[in-house]
Amino acid sequence: MAFVASRIMMRRPVAIFLNSSRLDYDKCLDFSRLSKLTDLTLNEVDIVTDANEIVAKVSEAKAEIVITKEMEIPPNALSRFPPTVKFLCEAGTGYNNIPIKQAREQNIGVCNIPTYSTESVAHMVITYIMNFSAAMFSQARMMYDGKQDNFRVFQHPIYEITGKKLGMIGGSGTIGTAVADVAIPLGMDILISSRSGKLPPGHKYENHPRVSVVSLDELLATSDFVSINCPLNAHTRHTIGEREIRLMKPTAFLINTARGAIINEVELIKCMNERVIAGAGLDTQEVEPPPAESDLWKLDNVFLTPHIGWRR
Repeated sequence: MAFVASRIMMRRPVAIFLNSSRLDYDKCLDFSRLSKLTDLTLNEVDIVTDANEIVAKVSEAKAEIVITKEMEIPPNALSRFPPTVKFLCEAGTGYNNIPIKQAREQNIGVCNIPTYSTESVAHMVITYIMNFSAAMFSQARMMYDGKQDNFRVFQHPIYEITGKKLGMIGGSGTIGTAVADVAIPLGMDILISSRSGKLPPGHKYENHPRVSVVSLDELLATSDFVSINCPLNAHTRHTIGEREIRLMKPTAFLINTARGAIINEVELIKCMNERVIAGAGLDTQEVEPPPAESDLWKLDNVFLTPHIGWRR
């Protein structure tokens, strides 16, 4: 038995990366280390949306390990995976594209990279805060439109961020902690909401004088900047809707670098049309990119970036 087990351990498992170009977008990644560990097939596309094609690629490769990057594995594809498949690997942090319960029922393990791009996403949050505080988006838009009045009369308010409150939804995790690592030295006070109502034991900001754990409603009502830093799952989908946005200060900004569907975009658009808050910065959207007919493109107080927080 030991001899058989050692023979199995010596064999490289068969792996397929279904959309390697999503991760290797600039063709600079070296997959040689992964190729030494596995018999690797790279499907060099950004995304595969057809369930039949997904099943065909996995079956053709006789894959034991299926790797994806921010790509949905539909339940009707997973149910037809060959019995060779033992693991689904998300080459990032979010599990939301994988039907985890179904995978477990099929005895397929699921894993991710929990510390992937932590600092780069955290820096994206800070980038939005700094841009909003200087009205950078609006100032640049005026310049490009040939409007130079702001050289004389300041039409867009600008703010110091020292002393401002940064509220982080799900901010006790690795990305939220990395955001706090930058925001606190900038003089910001940190409010964190979490489902447990407290920081995990031993958290680096437990008992920190500038960090408080509060309810979601209190966070929304008192923060100058609200950053979404939680995963997308059944509990967090559409956490932020019209009710929550109307709790925010009219001078506050909403920032989402997590997953688009944590915000109810229909209700966000309604609130932004009414200028309920000062602005919203969305690095992630419910549909990426948003449809051409989406009002997100038309709002001058909503600023979109193409999910670039992790790309550093």
